[in-house]
Amino acid sequence: MTDTRNSTQPDGHEGEPHHEPLGDRLNWLRAGVLGANDGIVSVAGLVVGVAGATTDRFAILTAGVAGLVAGALSMAGGEYVSVSTQRDTERAMLRLEKHELRTMPQAEERELARIYQDKGLSPELAAEVARELTARDPLQAHAEAELRIDPDHLTSPWAAAWASLAAFSVGALLPLLAIALPPAPVRVVACAAAVVIALAITGAVSAQLGGAPVGRAVARNVGVGCLAMLVTYYVGVAFGVALG
Repeated sequence: MTDTRNSTQPDGHEGEPHHEPLGDRLNWLRAGVLGANDGIVSVAGLVVGVAGATTDRFAILTAGVAGLVAGALSMAGGEYVSVSTQRDTERAMLRLEKHELRTMPQAEERELARIYQDKGLSPELAAEVARELTARDPLQAHAEAELRIDPDHLTSPWAAAWASLAAFSVGALLPLLAIALPPAPVRVVACAAAVVIALAITGAVSAQLGGAPVGRAVARNVGVGCLAMLVTYYVGVAFGVALG
């Protein structure tokens, strides 16, 4: 995503980013960054746990690949269902709004005027704005003001699902390769180091895109990842000792 914070904006404030609608940004941020984080942490915990029980590279790889495939499909399916439900809700609200505009247009126009009046416009100006917007495109005007929905750009469940699948897979590949390639004595340490670096990067990126404190996001990401690896490693060690 291009950073426009230092570019010249003719109608904006200095330093204020002007990107696509915030809802779209947050949707892709959630599907992408959280998917990658989940892939990193889930597969890292899985392969480190197996590595605690055995040094067999094939067993570790098998568990990691299975975790990658299952996790990616689970993320994609969950995202598809979630966003489909959201899209169904948006469509239902738009159908209701169309019915109200068709059966009670004057009441709807007064309602739109009240919305703009509540935002600080005078009653006369609010009524004029509502009248002009309704004359141009009543559904667009009422949906955006009342429902916070753009009828022409509803959320896409397939786009969110594919984004989650791809993000999880990319994130999961890192710990899988990091534990499979090094020799057995340094396998777990190499994987842990790679995971810490990756989680620090994704935490910093998500914080910058969302305008949140970077340090807090990085510490939270790295802390969760380290805790997951620590717990699963010792669970694997315990199973390895018990079965050995």
